[in-house]
Amino acid sequence: MLERFCKGMVRVITTTFFRHIDVVGIEHVPAEGPVIFAGNHPNALMDGWLLTARCGRWPLHFMANAKLWKYRVLGKLMDASGAVPVYPREDHGENADNSLAFDTLYEVIESGNCMGVFPEGVSHNESQLLQLKTGTARIALAVADRGKVYAQVIPCGLNYIHRHRFRSQVLLEFGEPIVVDEVWAKKYRQDPENTVRELTALLAESLMAVTLNAPDWNTLRFAQTTRRLYKPASASLTPGQYIELNRRFINSYVNLDDPELIAFRSDAEDYQARLDMLGLKDYQLRNPVTLAKVTRKIIIRTLWIVLLLPLALPGAILHLPVGWVAATVGERFSYEKDDVATLKVIAAMLLLPLMYLGITLLVGYAFGFWWGIAMLVLLTMSFLATVRVVEAEATLLASMISFLRLARLRSDIEDLRLTRTELVTRVRALVDRLADPNVQRMFTASDFRQLDD
Repeated sequence: MLERFCKGMVRVITTTFFRHIDVVGIEHVPAEGPVIFAGNHPNALMDGWLLTARCGRWPLHFMANAKLWKYRVLGKLMDASGAVPVYPREDHGENADNSLAFDTLYEVIESGNCMGVFPEGVSHNESQLLQLKTGTARIALAVADRGKVYAQVIPCGLNYIHRHRFRSQVLLEFGEPIVVDEVWAKKYRQDPENTVRELTALLAESLMAVTLNAPDWNTLRFAQTTRRLYKPASASLTPGQYIELNRRFINSYVNLDDPELIAFRSDAEDYQARLDMLGLKDYQLRNPVTLAKVTRKIIIRTLWIVLLLPLALPGAILHLPVGWVAATVGERFSYEKDDVATLKVIAAMLLLPLMYLGITLLVGYAFGFWWGIAMLVLLTMSFLATVRVVEAEATLLASMISFLRLARLRSDIEDLRLTRTELVTRVRALVDRLADPNVQRMFTASDFRQLDD
């Protein structure tokens, strides 16, 4: 019962926090048999929740610090979710013994179940993968050496569009599995340390293929600017296409020493800096924005808000303060940028059930049991409506601000549009000249002509 509750709660958390979760490569995940899911780790507990909700297997056993079991309720939840307690030396001293934890993990894998692990070892906010720890390889090879089963290690790329932003998007990409079979086991028996390093290097290479990696944040931002310039104006990208285009531009820039490409980066970064200074977005310059078009958008979004408002308004009085508190906790009490989203979710998870329970009990006591149940259902529906209203209000506000800026900065915008047109021509010519002919193009010349007309 508690396991089903944990599984359902994880799915509710992830589908509520993210507007769209795109899953690629799920065909690489076998329906049965032992699997070790190995993912990158940019977003603290959110990474584990997403992997649990979308990997297609249950239960998914993660390692967790044994000190969490000191709290009775949390310990029960950890047990229900299949977590395995480990004793890090920095928390439990040099004599910490994890032999029981590893024996438990071996039993999990040998019974045909799944394990989740983040080989980087820590959650982080770097622009690329950290050097992988060897623990994942050691576990997979030790299982193979025991000879009962051979586990598949599946690389999992967690790629967030805006990882801390409520109702943002994320891509979860599963790569081709690495089968740690008897060949690996034989090599491991002959030369354990070199085999561990070899498997770790192979896993790192596989993770690089399913994640977005840049040598620094400036290069990543340049790739994002280039992707926006290159993409046909009317094309809509899925999170998978978004990440793939960014990945191609990063790889091309890092691996090619081309003077024209270097000059293009300088001009593209100057263009982006001018946009930032004026408070504009690139999409606002793709096509001329008319008063009629903006007015139509504002009217449609206003009507959508009006329709949802009767249901959302009662709950908004309760939910918006909870959202404000959760956002404040995430921003002010996070030690690192990678755990902001996790703290927001944890704060909301603690506050919402307590608030719902209190109101339900109060209404039930005053008016009867079924009125309490009805209030609980109404609060849930009102929460969903509130989320939609907040989204609509944000886009409405963005439309109004965009229109005011476009009207006030007309001369600057015309100059930027000319610059953008030139950059679009240059980046498409660079792609035609430098792109790998063996890689299928995402857009063809006919796509550009059709979508840009």
